[in-house]
Amino acid sequence: MRFIGNKENLLSAIYSRISAHGVKGQRFFDFFSGTTNVARFFKDEGYQIESNDLLYLSYCLQKAYIENNEEPKFEGLIPNIISNSGNIFATPLDNVVSYLNSIDDFYGFISQNYTPLGTSDLPQPRMYFSEENGLRIDAVRVMIENWRTEQLLSESEYFILLACLIESVSFYANVAGVYAAFHKKWDPRAVKRFALRPIKIHDNGKKNIVHNTDSLNLVSGIVTDILYLDPPYNERQYLPNYHLIETIARYDSPLIKGVTGMRPYSKEKSSFCSVKTALRDLEYVAENADYKYLIMSYNSEGIMSTDSILSVLSKYGSVALEEIEYRRFKSNSKGLSSIKREVKEQLFILSR
Repeated sequence: MRFIGNKENLLSAIYSRISAHGVKGQRFFDFFSGTTNVARFFKDEGYQIESNDLLYLSYCLQKAYIENNEEPKFEGLIPNIISNSGNIFATPLDNVVSYLNSIDDFYGFISQNYTPLGTSDLPQPRMYFSEENGLRIDAVRVMIENWRTEQLLSESEYFILLACLIESVSFYANVAGVYAAFHKKWDPRAVKRFALRPIKIHDNGKKNIVHNTDSLNLVSGIVTDILYLDPPYNERQYLPNYHLIETIARYDSPLIKGVTGMRPYSKEKSSFCSVKTALRDLEYVAENADYKYLIMSYNSEGIMSTDSILSVLSKYGSVALEEIEYRRFKSNSKGLSSIKREVKEQLFILSR
């Protein structure tokens, strides 16, 4: 899925840079897991993974990609559905996805609140999804929840299907990249019929552990070789940017407000979005976690200055700084991005 700060296109460069500094081990802790792309990369490299994120949408992805190591068999579900995939090589996941793509529409929370169908009475109807796709998303989400209630899914199968939904939604959302606003005209991709897509399963043969809490709650219990931090770098909290995906993941019918239908997020705020607390909490992590290497990936235009980060981390070992230049996030179309197309990813490499 599209996600601010997503390191998918930088992973090879990051791995190359830290390897050049002798960073290695068997255990990897992804402190702000987000899309899980970093954790997945190191899982595929054979590391035992522990990961965390405050957002439930990330927890769903972590459960499917990181904790889970097995292709789902859906033994409790397959006998109860008829798949029309038409593919003799289809996996059980392919068959379940195909079935979900064939079920009847359902008028649920997403259709009611994030499509013109349910919000026509508003001064500006919400246009996050087309009417048809809102009905499709609701149908899939409700069916997954019904299967779980009926105990037709194992825990890992449940989260794998949620991950399929989370990953698929962004291909049909009428947004520029985040969900803090919607387009007032339909993007061509938003009017295509929604289709659920299967995810890829990653197996490292190890017991991987995932969490859904404020990462600072875990610091005293962290024991790892590589502690990887990829904190927010500006004062904008992540939940407002991804509130709709969080609601689809939780499907908890929250009280929403405003033009965008924002869900409450007072309990899902990161202290790393405040210049007053970011450095303080970075020092808390560096001082109290048990690790051999602390790697922090940070935007060169972040609220914590390069010098202040180096000052904090150098108290706890030897620190090296690497920089990787890359193209600015597309949806950031204001401010510096109009005159400065490139930005630097900074890798702070602390060795104890």
